[in-house]
Amino acid sequence: MAEDSLPLEISVRETRTRLENAGSDRPRLVDVRDPDEFEYCRIAGAELIPLPTVPTDAKAKLPDRSAEIIVYCHHGMRSLRAVEQLRALGYTNARSMAGGIDRWSAEIDPEVPRY
Repeated sequence: MAEDSLPLEISVRETRTRLENAGSDRPRLVDVRDPDEFEYCRIAGAELIPLPTVPTDAKAKLPDRSAEIIVYCHHGMRSLRAVEQLRALGYTNARSMAGGIDRWSAEIDPEVPRY
């Protein structure tokens, strides 16, 4: 798939499949919510890079600009902004998880609290 045609979003179901079946090529799962939201609930294996820090922290925390990165937030708006920022910085394989952690909880893992 050409870089320009990579969709900005990925579904929660496709995200689950990518996380479960990728082996050593497991995507980086990045949570761009605020630290207090991250403390309340998160998807296992996610790392926190709050949206306001994405432009300054991405280079150090996400050194491989070609790696698959799946970004999520509460409902999917902040993660879309983060993906746009990441792509502008040269991260060619970054996508936003549509519906955020709220949809993840509703469709994939009801153990993750909703708020």
